[in-house]
Amino acid sequence: MKSVISLFLIFIICSIAHGQVKSEKLQKEQKIIEKKISQTKALLDKVKNNTRNSFTELKLLDKQIKNREELVRIYDGQVRVAEIKVIEKENEIKQLVTRLDNLKQQYKKMIFFAYKNRNKAGRLMFLLSSNSYNEAQKRNLYLKKVANLQRKQVGLIKQHQGLINDEIVSIKEEKTSKELALNEKKSEREKIEYDKSLKEKSHLKFKQEEDKLYALLKEDEKKKTELKSRINAAIKAEIAAANEIERKKEADRVLAEQTAAAKREANKKDVKSDVVPTEKKKEQEKTVKKVLPISTEGAIAGKNFEANKGRLPSPVSNGTITEKYGKNPHPTLAGVFTNNNGIDITCIANSKARAVFEGVVSAVINVNGAGKVVIIKHANFRTVYSNLQESSVKLGDKITAKQEIGTIMLDNGSVSIFHFEIHMVVGLETQSLNPSLWISP
Repeated sequence: MKSVISLFLIFIICSIAHGQVKSEKLQKEQKIIEKKISQTKALLDKVKNNTRNSFTELKLLDKQIKNREELVRIYDGQVRVAEIKVIEKENEIKQLVTRLDNLKQQYKKMIFFAYKNRNKAGRLMFLLSSNSYNEAQKRNLYLKKVANLQRKQVGLIKQHQGLINDEIVSIKEEKTSKELALNEKKSEREKIEYDKSLKEKSHLKFKQEEDKLYALLKEDEKKKTELKSRINAAIKAEIAAANEIERKKEADRVLAEQTAAAKREANKKDVKSDVVPTEKKKEQEKTVKKVLPISTEGAIAGKNFEANKGRLPSPVSNGTITEKYGKNPHPTLAGVFTNNNGIDITCIANSKARAVFEGVVSAVINVNGAGKVVIIKHANFRTVYSNLQESSVKLGDKITAKQEIGTIMLDNGSVSIFHFEIHMVVGLETQSLNPSLWISP
């Protein structure tokens, strides 16, 4: 009976623990989304009413709506968890009540037995009527066990009553939590509808300015093309320079080996000048031009970079991703798409860009429309920081994670739009990667 009770209590504890883990996960997600909503709201308050800023506002509204919808999904999850917990608690209470009734019935029988054998004479006669001393000892032990069992039964009854009371309090808390989540869900839905109405107004405004939008789009695409070309050229130049240094080192090494070999040969007195070198000697004397791969300098750091995929810090401490990596539908022009080699992050004015991982500055260039661009090398990976008004680092600087590398340019004086890319170097070519998969949420 004791083992059955223990297993029952373990089952209750495990059920509660599982529910708590799920609830804590949802609460963690809720805090992340609420922070994103707060950041986006602050940015929306900064955006002014002109064509380009209104376009930024539209992107921010779209992001805000998605964030709020994600928050509603979390509230839905919290409501479901609360409902499941309430059902579990109600079932646990029923089981506890049933168990309590059984314990009371057992205790009732014990009390009845004790009442029938309540006088000392009866107990004494029960012992004296034994056929032997050993039997009397066993009867005495039996009576002690009955008394001890009665005390334990009282303890178990009190314990179960306490558990029932705790579960009732817990049910009330879960029902309150459910009601709060439902109210928050209702509030967020109202905010979503309001944001959608603002977005619809912006759409109507932009439909009247399509020619201006196409001009802006053409201008932005031209800037993106130039930025892509300059970034690739800078990375290739850096790789070529590194390979040239390695080739020179290799040539110097081969020359040194040949010089040493020539000296050894000259010191050999028994070598005839007309002896034709063997094929092996010919191979040793050849000057081998090796095309080496990228320098392995910082290879350990590169491995760490790759190992930190999904855990890198954001390149901006406060900001909202307003354009994702890859193909993106235009917010207002139907059937029009833009391509992004990285991500665009909208942030408050005068925000600072920071390195996402330790490395070495491999390039600092100026690009028309993208301001200063800083490229940081992490072995076979490169992180690219664009749209900087000014940079606080220079070529060759060793950088630590989260170190500030420059101030982000203003976009029409109200907010800053930062562009961030990640590239992997393969041979002499570069391949762009999705930064959202590398940065922690």
